[in-house]
Amino acid sequence: MATFSATVAARHDRLGEDLAGGTVYTTAFAHHSVAKAARLAGIRAAHIRTVPHTPDLRMDPGAAAAMIRADRDAGLRPFLLVATAGTTDTGTVDPLPQLADLARREDVWFHVDAAYGGFFRLTARGGERLAGMEEADSITLDPHKTLFMPFGTGALVVRDLAALHAAHDGTGSYLQDMGAAGSVPDSGHLGPELTHEIRGVRAWLPLHLHGVDAFREALDEKLDLAEHVHGTLSGVAELEVPQRPDLSTVVFRVRPAEGSRAAAERADEASRRLLERINGHRRIVLSSTVVDGRYTLRVCVVSHRTHHDRVAEALKIITAEAGNVLAG
Repeated sequence: MATFSATVAARHDRLGEDLAGGTVYTTAFAHHSVAKAARLAGIRAAHIRTVPHTPDLRMDPGAAAAMIRADRDAGLRPFLLVATAGTTDTGTVDPLPQLADLARREDVWFHVDAAYGGFFRLTARGGERLAGMEEADSITLDPHKTLFMPFGTGALVVRDLAALHAAHDGTGSYLQDMGAAGSVPDSGHLGPELTHEIRGVRAWLPLHLHGVDAFREALDEKLDLAEHVHGTLSGVAELEVPQRPDLSTVVFRVRPAEGSRAAAERADEASRRLLERINGHRRIVLSSTVVDGRYTLRVCVVSHRTHHDRVAEALKIITAEAGNVLAG
């Protein structure tokens, strides 16, 4: 819902009522809700561009710039550039400062999907890795992820409230008795919903009770645990750990015996068996994805109840089963 509202605001701000040629730029690792929101906002699927990524799985700013210029020369109307601050697949952060500069040069709306990673800015490490996020025109945040709140607590932050209001404002005679007084914006005019839950209370109350430092310490712990997972799995001969974690997600897979395509396919099948064996213990639950054509497992540390003892148990299971899969 938040990504949809951001897309509608960007569309209205840059395109107005004429949607013909409106073009969106994102990557293969963007959350599927980005393309879905663009389609719901009236953008043709053919005009949702997938920007190439660099070897470290980040959006390539040079490629994005070239695509925007080529589309504009072809008569299209680039209007929205979507970066990700912590991808679902690997937790990778796109090069936000460079993309913000590109968006300003090309006069396109810059949206950052920070649903997973945004709140890591509360930590010193997260602040460094998420630099540039503050340059966005809009940001998606999910407190139900890295603020450990109840499910359904999502948020959209916009730089220009007027743009969001212009995109979503509407009225009817049945609303004529609604008072206009007060300093709090009416969120019914800032998104697709009119009547909805008071979701902000879910975020405000825990912060009020525990203080921001408690959340900062918990997030720092998750970064530490991810580094521990990366370091441990990197030392397992049977496993390939393709990159260091930007945030709290670590990806790994079975290492191919050699560099042929057939060996990679065998390694992918072994990785599938490995996931089945790990989850078969019913002590931990890992998930999988596909990264550049390779079947890949994910360790994502986001629960406030996940501490070193749980991670140590998970690593013991993963390490033992990696050896069992290859032995079998």
